Amino acid sequence: MSTLIEKAESFVVNLLNERLDKKFVYHGISHTFRVVEKATELAEESNLEEEQKEQLIIAAWFHDTGFIVAPKTHEAESVKIASKFLKENAVAEAYINVVTELILATKMDVEPTTPQQRLLKDADCSHLGSKNYTEFSQLLHKEVEWVEDKKIPEAAWLQKNIDFLTKYHRFYSDIAVKKWEKQKSKNLAQLIKSEKKLKQEHKKLSHKKEELQFKKEKVELPERGIETMFRVALRNHITLSDIADTKANILLSVNAIIISMALSTLIPKLDNPSNGYLITPTIIFVSFTVISMILSILATRPNVTQGKFSKEDIANKKVNLIFFGNFHKMSLQEFEWGMSEMMKDRDYLYGSLTKDLYFLGLVLNRKYNLLRITYTVFMIGIIVSVIAFAVAFHTQSEAKVAVASLLNM
Repeated sequence: MSTLIEKAESFVVNLLNERLDKKFVYHGISHTFRVVEKATELAEESNLEEEQKEQLIIAAWFHDTGFIVAPKTHEAESVKIASKFLKENAVAEAYINVVTELILATKMDVEPTTPQQRLLKDADCSHLGSKNYTEFSQLLHKEVEWVEDKKIPEAAWLQKNIDFLTKYHRFYSDIAVKKWEKQKSKNLAQLIKSEKKLKQEHKKLSHKKEELQFKKEKVELPERGIETMFRVALRNHITLSDIADTKANILLSVNAIIISMALSTLIPKLDNPSNGYLITPTIIFVSFTVISMILSILATRPNVTQGKFSKEDIANKKVNLIFFGNFHKMSLQEFEWGMSEMMKDRDYLYGSLTKDLYFLGLVLNRKYNLLRITYTVFMIGIIVSVIAFAVAFHTQSEAKVAVASLLNM
């Protein structure tokens, strides 16, 4: 390494460490070291003369020093700093001019014209063909946000990188193309893949936001506490209805068995004139049994409504679509429309649940009243029938005794 390069390295490192703003997390000393390293690597594989290689490396050291003065015009400022340094070290004017042209060639919109310029420009963009491109891009993204004091969305940054790699950048030297073009293509493919993935995530997020907004504005569903209240209440009502139906079925079965036994054993005996005393208690017993069966049937008999509704009923909130009896004769399309309209109206939805709960209560009230009457009739029937049979048997016994006494006289 020449003495001039060693002095340039010491000068630039001290300058950047002392005066470069900490916001430049990409264009810092590490970037300068990387460009110098890549420029040296390219120079060693090129046909440049020693002095040309030295000029290339000197330019690499100074190419970003202008960031300490003015980031937007850092190339021009870098030229000033490099020229001053070289003059202080008694470097020829022609040498300084070459270094100046090299630094200015690193501008984004400048086309390099000499082999040295092409090598330096390629070294400056070597990160595009690096396996660590993603990390470099993230650093540059953060630097731009801090310097410009604005947030740059990830999608916009990805698009900016894709545009740069496809439209504005190319490696100028054959050596750089051979070394880094393949990895650059892989990096571009990864950027496109990341952009596609990000778009899909944004699309999913957008759909979720739309769904949440729709639910919030259009379908304001009941709160969890209210949902729980309706669910528990309706479940309790249905359980009580099942209990009532079970009790009615038990009474119906018992009375059916009683009538069957009466028809098969008791009633045939009434044909005998000697059993005439059993007619009255039998009629009482069978009558109460039949009444109990009729009441049990009434307690379990379903009541189905007309099963139709109109758009006016929906508009006026007169029909409760939660109960099957109000829609069982309607078409699926009409029912879906009605349910959609109901779910759009929070008050209508609450009202329908409330009505459903209320009318279930009325049905339960009717069932349990009938069951209470049925059990009472059944109990009274059993008591009266037993008393009637007891009186009949007692009367018959007294009659037999009286007849026997008369016969003995």
